[in-house]
Amino acid sequence: MNVATYTNYLDAQRAVDYLSDQKFPVERTAIIGEGLKTVEQVTGRLDWGRAAGLGFGQGLFIGLFVGLIFSFLGLGSGNLLFSIAYGMVVGAIFGLVWGLVGYALSGGRRDFTSIGGMKADRYAVVADAEVAEQARTLLANLPSR
Repeated sequence: MNVATYTNYLDAQRAVDYLSDQKFPVERTAIIGEGLKTVEQVTGRLDWGRAAGLGFGQGLFIGLFVGLIFSFLGLGSGNLLFSIAYGMVVGAIFGLVWGLVGYALSGGRRDFTSIGGMKADRYAVVADAEVAEQARTLLANLPSR
């Protein structure tokens, strides 16, 4: 059952935290986003140089991770720094190539980078029917910010 509705997630989270502080059984609650929409924030243009740079950077970090794993498992050359550096170099080269190949395959249909996410119009705090009234009573005493 709906206990309270908020316009942003932080307020809904604050309400559930308050219920927890009051020893309310919060495992019987949920925060539900209503009126969901996809939001894509454009972060910049994508060209050959940026595609190469992003691929290089991603490959570098993947190579670092692979080099560390190989070193810890004893699969490298025995020299920790060499194994890590080798993994980073190989990863950066593969990443650069994949970044350029991916950009070439897009055929200019997506010449920008972005970050996607979900956004809700409102957030409902709901609770099981047996404890919903108790939650409403407690939230009536929720201090304002």
